[in-house]
Amino acid sequence: MKEYKLKINGNDYNVVINDVQDSVASVEVNGSNFKVEFEKPIVKPTAIKVVKTAVAAPAVSAAAPKPAAAAAPTPGGTTVSSPLPGVILDVCVKEGDAVKTGQKVAVLEAMKMENVIEATADGVVKSIKVNKGDSVLEGAPLIIIG
Repeated sequence: MKEYKLKINGNDYNVVINDVQDSVASVEVNGSNFKVEFEKPIVKPTAIKVVKTAVAAPAVSAAAPKPAAAAAPTPGGTTVSSPLPGVILDVCVKEGDAVKTGQKVAVLEAMKMENVIEATADGVVKSIKVNKGDSVLEGAPLIIIG
């Protein structure tokens, strides 16, 4: 669930996005419920490796699952997407920087935890889609690596 306060043509709106499935979103606008249909289904990104900062890391068992797969390359490069809705606390790279897989590229605050967002591929940062302080939804593109 994500809340927004919007001002459209001078009118204030409180918008809550409750759920998104395929091309239909369940939203609440100023207390009234609506179903919003998108022209195209919302594509959820492939899993992204997220490293959470912690005081002590728990022991890893032999039956632990394998790390999440990197985001699939797109025609313009590989997209590093937000794994959770949250607020961008820091963007650690700039356009033109060379990055390696696993390198910290951004920090996302989600559920009162700082999450390190890592590069999912080797390459050069082609585009940065967010700024410090931006609110992002799950799956939102953050950085394009070419």
